[in-house]
Amino acid sequence: MKGNIVLIGFMGTGKSTIGRELSKMLNYPLVDTDQSIVKKAGKPIPQIFEEEGEAAFRVIETEILEELAEKEGNIISTGGGIIVSERNRKILHKLGYVVWLAASPQEILERTSRNSNRPLLNGDDPEGTITRLMEERTPFYQDAAHLQIETDQLCFDEICNGIIESARYHYGTQ
Repeated sequence: MKGNIVLIGFMGTGKSTIGRELSKMLNYPLVDTDQSIVKKAGKPIPQIFEEEGEAAFRVIETEILEELAEKEGNIISTGGGIIVSERNRKILHKLGYVVWLAASPQEILERTSRNSNRPLLNGDDPEGTITRLMEERTPFYQDAAHLQIETDQLCFDEICNGIIESARYHYGTQ
């Protein structure tokens, strides 16, 4: 299978975990765009948001995507807001087979409530923030994705096997 498998979705939908599992199953390197941003910026994401703002974070995010555009055979796990930029959505399509991992706002709140490393959820109403951001971003996820998987009721094996079979079909029909 040529090309990359790119995971998109809101924070807490399982992109990092599924990315690690796919990496093991396919023996593909895993590239986590958030980890790449931290490495490139030399500081953690909350610190980037605090010191430079979300706009600066998004610039680095696009730079990372552009660096990946020439590579194949990777599992790429992206940050939840990467799809907001039209430029990023176009790059994502060039990168490979794009899978949107989705979950309900309640499931996302449960999964993210134990993690303080989520700058967009550090306000008074995290569930309201999740719901609002998901409503804003859903059209962008739809535009970017080849496949959508609702992760709430599925185990990792079901999600990974579904992605692998769909990606094989996608690359086999090109």
